[in-house]
Amino acid sequence: MRKQLYIHGEWLEAKEYRPLYSPYNGEQIAEIPYADAAEVEMAIASAENARPIMAKMPAHQRADILERLAQLLEKKADEAARIIALEAAKPLSTAKGEVARTIMTYKFASQEARRIHGETIPMDAAPGGEDRIAFTIRQPLGVVAAITPFNFPMNLVAHKVGPAIAAGNTIVLKPATQTPLSSLFLAELLHEAGLPAGAFNVVTGSGSTVGEQLIADDRVKVITFTGSPAVGIGIRNKAGLKRVTLELGSNAALIVDEGTDVDTILSRAIMGAFAFAGQVCISLQRVYVHEKMYDEFVEKFVEKTKNLTLGDPMDPATEVSALISPKDVERSLDWIEEAKQKGAIVAAGGQRNGNILEPTVLLNVDPQAKVSCQEVFAPIVLINKVASVDEAIRYVNDSRYGLQAGIYTNNVFTALRAAESLEVGGVMVNDIPTFRVDHMPYGGVKESGVGREGLKYAVEEMTEMKLVCLKK
Repeated sequence: MRKQLYIHGEWLEAKEYRPLYSPYNGEQIAEIPYADAAEVEMAIASAENARPIMAKMPAHQRADILERLAQLLEKKADEAARIIALEAAKPLSTAKGEVARTIMTYKFASQEARRIHGETIPMDAAPGGEDRIAFTIRQPLGVVAAITPFNFPMNLVAHKVGPAIAAGNTIVLKPATQTPLSSLFLAELLHEAGLPAGAFNVVTGSGSTVGEQLIADDRVKVITFTGSPAVGIGIRNKAGLKRVTLELGSNAALIVDEGTDVDTILSRAIMGAFAFAGQVCISLQRVYVHEKMYDEFVEKFVEKTKNLTLGDPMDPATEVSALISPKDVERSLDWIEEAKQKGAIVAAGGQRNGNILEPTVLLNVDPQAKVSCQEVFAPIVLINKVASVDEAIRYVNDSRYGLQAGIYTNNVFTALRAAESLEVGGVMVNDIPTFRVDHMPYGGVKESGVGREGLKYAVEEMTEMKLVCLKK
């Protein structure tokens, strides 16, 4: 299956192709175009040429295109899920959940297209402002460069493409090298939905070629990136005055206070730790449990972990499948070994089965171990004992990341104290940090990034406010 680049509403042969392999069994699943500088230039020029068309398009037309896209995706939901499962080794049931969320994301984008608005300013509130009427409008910034990761190859793309179209921008999308098929499938659907030629372009290939060129080009006005902190910080340093939204790493934590009913939270915690083999930005990586609850929580958590079904992502019964690459399996095993050397106990898992890493539970983990202080992006969770919620908050905050955190507690005052004290972009009270619905503001502090996603908030990031002032 040989794929092509999507530029100016047309499928174009690339000069270079490379094989794409299944992360699960290593079989070749496609041939992917690797764009060169000339092909990236074509995509940027196409987006620039379409910019005035999108900027003048009425909001109701942009909304209708996004609504049609959502409808087309609903009709082809099973095909979309199979593509995700194939290229990302995401279990089919989890992939279906991602497709359902993607449909909702585009529906939210359609709704937001209709309600981009400004406000009136009371100019006479200041001396000298008499006899003036002022209001703000929001205008599209222009060409958006979207650089997306492998772990949610449809929904994290939707969080960039949806608001960009809603706001009247044009897009050049560079998907992750392991998961380009989802983005090329999206191009087919957007073409069918009636998006003007050039408004959406997909250039697959290496980050060092495609990404660097997008970051450097003056016609690109917005860079929206989800990925590693190292790459994100590099983008920020090179972007100059471009608008930049960065959703970077995390080592999300959960606090379990005394008095919590362990049985009611176990399934959520297991899902948060091991969904898509922990390859989720807000995957539950660290759990801090009150000493009165610790033994019960660990015993029940470990038992549930050992009962998870591992296997082929295309099998509907599979709950955990392969990591995205063999290299990530080896790195994860090294990190487990380092934690053991520092005194950690492996209560479950810790072994590999092909490219599958068994869901792993670590106890008594040193805070300086990589599995605690870096982003593990694998099915590994640590559970440590604490004497109080305040002690747990200190552990959670002792991190270079701050995306989301969760706390289970029956005390509203404890919940509010945690909400104020936790150094993160979002605090989930009585839920896991892995909770996200697609219209909420989503983003982090510290090395977890800058800016916010979530449709309304992403539209604000992708538009410029302009003041209009009339003297009577």
